[in-house]
Amino acid sequence: MLAQMPRGLPSSDSGQRLGCSSIRQEEPMSALRPPERSARKAKEKKGTFWGIEVAEALHWHGWELGKEFTKHLSLKNVHVKTQKLSYRPPATRFFITVFPQPIVLSPGMSLTLPIIFRPLEKKEYEDSICFEKPEGEFSVALRATLPRHKLLFPDTIQLPLCAVHDFTEASFPLCNVGQISSSSGECAWGPVRRCRAWGLPGCAVFWFCGCRCRRGETRGDLQPNHGPLVFLQHSFVNFGWLNLGECLTQPLEISNISDVPAYYQFDIDGRESVFSFDCPCGVLSGMATLILRVTFQPAHPIICYRRVVCLVHHQNPLFLDLFGTCHSDTTKPAILRPRHLSWYRTNMARGLTFYPPDILSSMLREGKLQMDENRALKLPPQVPEDKPPEEYPYIDPMTEYFHDGITSDLTIFPPHVSVSVREFDFGCCVRLQEVEPLPLCLTNHTKGKITVTWTCRPESPFRVTPETCDIPPLKSTAFRLIFQPSQLNTLYAAELEGFAFYKVLRHYSNIEEDSTMCPSWCLTIRLRGHTFEADRQHFIPHYVLDSPKVFPAVGPNTNTYRSVLLWNVGTSPITFCMNQDICPSVLVKPCSGYVASGAHQIFLLSTQPVDMATHQHILSLQLNSYPKYTQEILLRSNGESLLLLLEGDGNLYFKPTCVGTSTTRTYTIKNCTRLPMHFKWKIQESDSKVLSVKPATGVIQPSEALAQAWTFTPGKETKYLLRSWVSVWRPQGSSAPESPESTRYTLRVIGEGALGTIGAQEEQLDLGNILVGGLQSCDLVLLNNGTCSLNYILHVEQMITGPCDPEEVLSDPLALELDHYKGMIPARSKAIVQVTVSPARQLHYTWSISYTISMPKALDPANTVGEQQALCCVVATGVYPSVCVTDVCAAGSARGISKLHLWRLFALETLNQYLERDPTSAELTYRVPTRHSICPVPPVHTPVLLDFNFGAAPIEAEPSVVILMLENNGVVPVEWAFLFPSDQKIDVEHWAENTEFNPSELHQMRVQDNQLFSVSPKSGRLFPGQEQTVQLSHRHDFIGTDRLPVLLKVSHGREILLNFIGVTVEREQRYVHFTSTKHLFTPIAIGSSSPPKQIYELYNGGSMAVAYEVQLDSVMKIQEENFQHPVFVCLNPRGEIPPGMTSHIEWVFSPLEARTYSVDVPIHILEGDSALITFQGIGYDPNIMGQTAQFDQVLSPSVTPGSSKLTVPGQTAFLSQHRICLGNIPVYSKSSRLVFLNNASESEAVIFAWHVGTSSASETLQIVPEMGVVQPGDGTHCIITLQASGNPCFYNVDLVCEVVMQQPLAKYEKVLQEWEAEKERQTVEFTITEQDLGAESNLKQHARSSSDSSAEEKLTKSPAVTRQCKTLPPIKNLPAPSPPVSHSQRRHLMDKEASRLWAKPEPPKSHLLHLGVTARSHSMDDFLSNFCSELPKYFLCRHLKEMVGDKAVGRRKDEGGVRTDPVLLALAGSSEQEMQVVTDLLAAVIRGLLEDIQFHQAVSRSLDEPLPYFQQVRAAGSAKHQDRKQSLGGSSRASPSPAPCAKDKPGEEEEGERQEECEMSLVTSPRAAGEEPPDSLRDILQQEQLREEKETITRLPAFGNLLELVLENTLQNIMVEASRGEVVLTARPRVIALPPSSAQRGISPATPGHPALLSRTSGPGPSLHTEGKETEGHPQMVLSA
Repeated sequence: MLAQMPRGLPSSDSGQRLGCSSIRQEEPMSALRPPERSARKAKEKKGTFWGIEVAEALHWHGWELGKEFTKHLSLKNVHVKTQKLSYRPPATRFFITVFPQPIVLSPGMSLTLPIIFRPLEKKEYEDSICFEKPEGEFSVALRATLPRHKLLFPDTIQLPLCAVHDFTEASFPLCNVGQISSSSGECAWGPVRRCRAWGLPGCAVFWFCGCRCRRGETRGDLQPNHGPLVFLQHSFVNFGWLNLGECLTQPLEISNISDVPAYYQFDIDGRESVFSFDCPCGVLSGMATLILRVTFQPAHPIICYRRVVCLVHHQNPLFLDLFGTCHSDTTKPAILRPRHLSWYRTNMARGLTFYPPDILSSMLREGKLQMDENRALKLPPQVPEDKPPEEYPYIDPMTEYFHDGITSDLTIFPPHVSVSVREFDFGCCVRLQEVEPLPLCLTNHTKGKITVTWTCRPESPFRVTPETCDIPPLKSTAFRLIFQPSQLNTLYAAELEGFAFYKVLRHYSNIEEDSTMCPSWCLTIRLRGHTFEADRQHFIPHYVLDSPKVFPAVGPNTNTYRSVLLWNVGTSPITFCMNQDICPSVLVKPCSGYVASGAHQIFLLSTQPVDMATHQHILSLQLNSYPKYTQEILLRSNGESLLLLLEGDGNLYFKPTCVGTSTTRTYTIKNCTRLPMHFKWKIQESDSKVLSVKPATGVIQPSEALAQAWTFTPGKETKYLLRSWVSVWRPQGSSAPESPESTRYTLRVIGEGALGTIGAQEEQLDLGNILVGGLQSCDLVLLNNGTCSLNYILHVEQMITGPCDPEEVLSDPLALELDHYKGMIPARSKAIVQVTVSPARQLHYTWSISYTISMPKALDPANTVGEQQALCCVVATGVYPSVCVTDVCAAGSARGISKLHLWRLFALETLNQYLERDPTSAELTYRVPTRHSICPVPPVHTPVLLDFNFGAAPIEAEPSVVILMLENNGVVPVEWAFLFPSDQKIDVEHWAENTEFNPSELHQMRVQDNQLFSVSPKSGRLFPGQEQTVQLSHRHDFIGTDRLPVLLKVSHGREILLNFIGVTVEREQRYVHFTSTKHLFTPIAIGSSSPPKQIYELYNGGSMAVAYEVQLDSVMKIQEENFQHPVFVCLNPRGEIPPGMTSHIEWVFSPLEARTYSVDVPIHILEGDSALITFQGIGYDPNIMGQTAQFDQVLSPSVTPGSSKLTVPGQTAFLSQHRICLGNIPVYSKSSRLVFLNNASESEAVIFAWHVGTSSASETLQIVPEMGVVQPGDGTHCIITLQASGNPCFYNVDLVCEVVMQQPLAKYEKVLQEWEAEKERQTVEFTITEQDLGAESNLKQHARSSSDSSAEEKLTKSPAVTRQCKTLPPIKNLPAPSPPVSHSQRRHLMDKEASRLWAKPEPPKSHLLHLGVTARSHSMDDFLSNFCSELPKYFLCRHLKEMVGDKAVGRRKDEGGVRTDPVLLALAGSSEQEMQVVTDLLAAVIRGLLEDIQFHQAVSRSLDEPLPYFQQVRAAGSAKHQDRKQSLGGSSRASPSPAPCAKDKPGEEEEGERQEECEMSLVTSPRAAGEEPPDSLRDILQQEQLREEKETITRLPAFGNLLELVLENTLQNIMVEASRGEVVLTARPRVIALPPSSAQRGISPATPGHPALLSRTSGPGPSLHTEGKETEGHPQMVLSA
């Protein structure tokens, strides 16, 4: 019985077919032509150079070695003038031209220059020939290139839709535009080939495939892939030529690029063929490649060519061309090459292969045939030309496989040689030697004699006789098939192979033209038979059959295909035979054959349904020539009808559309069948301008829902109702839209035309401040409130305003960019347009945005764009990052420098001015800090240079530390950085660095290596309004001047080069640090009777006090030149400057004319370096300058910050402000300010002491209290009072508050007392031991040259002294050792010296708080004329006039014009010995008073006595100056009565006497001598007299001073209490109800200015009692009238 294995393959599921895809190159199509790329016809591209037209390059293609190739270079004069030029020959020896000579070309003339190319190697050559003209040079390139590959093909291929497990395919053109034919020989230079891509999807998803094309193959990768996809590496295998008896094997790759196994089989019997495969059938795993061995073993000296088919299960067949040529000693046929196959296919398509090569050669010679550009044969063109020559078409693999004229009646090309029967069955042949031969007939359909040669193997049981035979043209010849079995009960099957070829091809000499070469034709016949006896059972087949159930759906009369796999899993071969007579509707190929053990056979099935009914097909497969071993295969097929489904029941609605615009929407039509169909839409001619569809025609795939784009374009504002039709038909046959086989469907279209406008959600978009060069975006919301969508076009206009040139900014490019300028807004919706702004200037930008409605489809072409309408405006301001210095303080060696002086040393005002300006373009070369230089000194991109002067200090002193407060005063974040030269240098290898440096570079390297300058932090980022401190320091390690250029870089902003300068002097050197050699006085108006006093500062940067002297010879000379008018007057030409302090030289600049005065004044420094300073002053005429004259200039506001935020590290006490600017004040005025000193420490108290500085400053400024203690976390107030003198002057006083912690100070004082006691003891006490007698001589000798401290040190070295007396270490002030090599050695020596000596204790480090007081006093006339409204705000202290008058008596002008005091002149002229005597005498007197206890008691009693009332109103003549009492921790108490006023003029004495009489009358009784008046009259007179007395008192200066003092103290008390939280100044005032008027009947009404006003208060503030607080200090505040 039949033993059948279970259905299904072991490695795959037969019930589920997986997807696959493939790409295959096929034959060229006649419909496509290659581009005209012939090298001989290509024209060189030409150019024109100064009137000479010449080819830009000459190219050589297709050259060979050992030959010369000449091209001609044409030069043509296209200019109107005669041209002269010369040329230089090519540089290499491969291109040669004639010897150079001048060339003269007339207008329109040409010259041809031959260029000869002589190649010596197989490579590409390139050179040039250069032509010279007076205007310049130009050259022509000379290139010789090798052939290259270049293919043209489409970027994308779309495969039609198909059902799951169904096939789909598409073709695309592949054109070889290179100079080399493809390795397959099928794509020579120029022709177009058609490649087919097909797929077999395994599930209903979209598939995407990436393909790559390599020479000789085309690959495709389908991701994901669910089916076999097998391809061959090459489409042919060329064995060349062999000698008879030889054998040649070549590899062939077969690959499966899918992820499922693939079953393949080459349909060839390798036993009976000259070609054989080592693995003719097999299984390829997923993503696997197998290398096959193809062997060629010819049996006859002929041309062998066979086209072998490779069958793949579930895939279209693949074709492989195998060819080779065999030579013998006598027979040498022409060698078949790949190009011959290409020509043969083209000639076959043109019907020329039925002529032998000799006839074709004769026709070529006679002109009856021609060659095309590919050297293929063609007939001469007819006149007129009907069509181009035929090309070999693309043939579907299934069509090529089945339409062979044998399996079916159809054939693609008529056969050249036909075989009568292809399959023979000898049946049962039990008699082995008596098998009857079978006849075979071959017919020659060509017009030449052919030779047929059969391949017969000696071991084969089948053979053909005769083995070789010639067949005349158009004749037939009979052959006999011989079957000679060798044993019984055996199955026999084979495929015999024969080759037919033109007899003229037996020798190559018969071929005159290579293009007439024709390959041989392979003839195959299948034979089978068996020798089983009648009673013997045939072999039982063991197999697996994988067969489909259903054919793919097709239309009527269309072929459909399937594949069947028969796998022999038994140990014996299987023969098979498919009986097609039982089911003639299905074609099967192959129909018979055998399957070796373990091999498999692939069948391809084809059928053609004739209608839409389902048909059942039953195939009978007989195995092993035994009827019982018959397997039936059941299949079904049917045709598909036309059925199209329209969306929306055939209705298409368009939304309202703007007139002149288009609306496009998709409309879906669905193919409800399993087959593709063609469709075509038809729109009426009248509706074609309103309605359109894309695509109008096309193919819709099975079950595909095709979305089509319908466009509705209304021409007017109305409603539309339109109709359209679609016709569908099958693509097979001659069906057309109008044919009866097509179906028609109707579509209704409804639409409306409308109009609309656009608006903006915000009429103005304010982007604020934007960084110049930066980008900022915002969204512009457009609104469409209409019923139709609108197409808009946006327009932008720019306007720039600000401090700029309007003409210059007009040419600026548009700084606003929209992400799109055209767009569409749907109806009743909004659209967002992104606006990006990038301002290029620091100006204000305004952009006006307008729009127009686009109507591209308007009926009137002139109205495609509507009117421009305003939409909105966008405003922004371009800004640069801005940073400024708001405060500065010093520490370390520079702590004695005032803030104002620091401001000048570092030119901070100029720095801030530079930072406010716009950066230059060069400064923006590097917008952020970048390492960009390889030089030690980086290049400078900024024109701004400033000096940062750290001042001077002695060597080994503390570093000079300056702390800057940086503030972002802009509106955008700012990033800043201090860049040292090393920060800008690129790190390079050592070998690349320059080892030669100039002195400046060496100096900078020394400064940077030793870190003499440092900045911390060196960079930072500040947000708007944010502040940050930066600490700059200079170390004093080397004597001299240190300089370092540091770049202050503001990212996206300014670059300022800061020249860091620091001076280090020797310890004992007297040094004055001159910051500049030029000083400019404040401009003064000419004709001023009292010019103000101005100051010039000198800073002592050393550790020694410095005496200076100003040489006034040049000043006197200026005075002589100005009619003895003192233009420049120095008030203190001599003086002394303490270490680390600043001294003021007072000057008076009095211009005589409105011009600039200049004088060079030498300033000598005793035992130091002198300097020549140029003083300049400007005199101006106030009548001419008018309002531009600056009378109120005191200090620049930028240098007078009002808060104290900047502190030094370790500082615990803080001032509420560090700068008091009183502004413009009148002379003799008294101004007070309140300053708070706060202790931030929570654990330690601090002690403070104020230092006024110069003596002149102490006369004008008073500080109460001058010293005191501030408890932890507490604060105290200090009152600063400025009493302006009678002369106008500039006040610039630096008050220093020295603050020290209380506990360290107490500890220091204790240790200091112990140290002084020990020093005194060691001075008077010493011990001599016996051990010291031997060293007496050395001791004496040493004592002569050493100090007492040295002797004490000598004594302490004796151990005996230490044991007996046990004294403390010797007292000695440690001298600084000589500077060693390094700081570590210096520190080690000092620590070693300190360990042996008890050094004098050093006081704790104190902090200096600087308080600058600035003001400018004006004469009363100037003040009234310029600041008249400000006068009531100031209190004029009249007693100051008397004090000034007393001092003015002793003043006079000396000969040099300098006002001096005689006492000061006497002291200045005394000798040093005289000065010492006076000092000793005064010291002795003062010491005696301090030690006199009785004097102390007397003073205390006098202070405790109450002051009498009359003392307050005493006469001016008896007034005496009172001393102030100062106590530690509290304010000094003084008498509430002010100092008596003095008279400046003698004429005021009488007024003073009258005032004294009035004052005395207040004490005496008001009654007059004589008779008393009546009581009523007496009361009236008494009241009148009392009123007059009160009025007189209110007019007295003493009363005014007293009132000012009371009010001042009252306000000070309120401010102090408010600062402590005792009083809330912002609280709501209270109303106090007064008692009835009868209760106050005894009180006289208050008059203006009466003291009674002081006793009445209202509001929440405290009552103004003066008993306890009116004497707490001097006047402190400025009261306004």
